[in-house]
Amino acid sequence: MIRSTTLSLALGTALLSTPALAGDMIQISSPHSVADTMDRLEQAVQGAGATVFARVDHAAGAAKIDAELRPTQLLIFGNPKIGTPAMQDAQTAGLDLPLRVLAYENEAGETVVVYHAPSSLSDAHGIDASAPYLQTMTGALNKLTGKAVATE
Repeated sequence: MIRSTTLSLALGTALLSTPALAGDMIQISSPHSVADTMDRLEQAVQGAGATVFARVDHAAGAAKIDAELRPTQLLIFGNPKIGTPAMQDAQTAGLDLPLRVLAYENEAGETVVVYHAPSSLSDAHGIDASAPYLQTMTGALNKLTGKAVATE
């Protein structure tokens, strides 16, 4: 009986300390290929005055080891005016900043864009959920990904 209670308590504690990933992810469809979607996102980010730190082509990496992976790219970008206040409140937010957006081709051949909701920084790093920079990040991600997936 004690083992069962101890195990349940340990599992419960572990689950509470692990950030929920699925609920914190925003997912949208893109009518464009992965490469085109990421090109559009990169242009939108630069047009907004933010910095693109890296663009990672995971499929190209897989090809280097003779493995197959559907098109999958990650864009890492940010703006110190927005990210620095988050790290001043909780330096561990640097684990999740700069912002990252992933685009990948799913099994059906559709392009999916996904990113963590900035509100997840609140739970993961103890940041006040009403911090203005979280709303700014949310608005920026919505606007930038909206431009990336727009049909024009």
